[in-house]
Amino acid sequence: MAATIDSAYPRTLHPVHAALLAFSVPLFLGAALSDFAYLSSYQVQWTNFASWLMAGGLVFCGFALLWAIVDLLRADRRGKRALLLVLLLLATWVLGFINALIHSRDAWGSMPAGLILSAIVAGLILLATWIGFATFRADRTR
Repeated sequence: MAATIDSAYPRTLHPVHAALLAFSVPLFLGAALSDFAYLSSYQVQWTNFASWLMAGGLVFCGFALLWAIVDLLRADRRGKRALLLVLLLLATWVLGFINALIHSRDAWGSMPAGLILSAIVAGLILLATWIGFATFRADRTR
């Protein structure tokens, strides 16, 4: 009789994928806070900060999205949570790109749509990071 032994260690998120997700959070959150600071002070430099932070967030989110797609296509990582992570990261990247296009206008022209989109993108990346870190830890048994 053959005995199968399940690993005592849960499957975890790869450290590079975790870092890509973790770097995206403060960049998109910083962009939202910079937009809020512009709305409060009307100092044009805050929109410049938001644009640069958004560009950095898009880079890290894009690489995290690619990693999540590859992870989804692997046979041992398929599941609802992996698909949800890909969809959340895709929505974050697309809305972040649209937000970057809105921020390419002058400072006054990017408000209030820029602030609203920045808040939505920040919320999406927080949710995606939460799902990403909980994805493989939660399913301990097969």
